[in-house]
Parts: sequence; C-alpha cells; structure tokens
Amino acid sequence: MKQIKNADLTLRVDDMTCGHCAGTVKKAVESALPGTQVDADPSSKLVTIRGTVNLSAVKAIVTEAGYTPSESA
Repeated sequence: MKQIKNADLTLRVDDMTCGHCAGTVKKAVESALPGTQVDADPSSKLVTIRGTVNLSAVKAIVTEAGYTPSESA
C-alpha cells in the first residue's frame, strides 16, 4: 500500500448526513491514523484528510465506521 506523505485526500461519503455522522467519521480516521487532521462536512458530504495517508486504508476505516466512501470527483 502506497503512503502519501503530507497530502490532502478528499473522499465523498454520501451516507454522512448529519453532524453526528461527520463526528463519527472524523473520530474513526483520527483514531486509526494518529497525526492526521480530518475535516468532515455533512452538507457537502466530503471528508478531507491531511497528513500521511493511504487511500485504501482510509476507505477501510470509513467503511468499518459504517459509511460508504468513494473518491471525490
């Protein structure tokens, strides 16, 4: 798995519909990937992760939290 250092990764999470959902996604990613900063916006359905990231790992974390990630267009 390729790690991308000091990058911004944006995912679309269509089933992230409220602030609680956004908080759940944010907490899941930040807990699993210490040192990352996560912005989750339920109105745009976008999650941006800053730091050393791996797309496959982030998708797996979001899926495990109960949501459906897709790559942002």
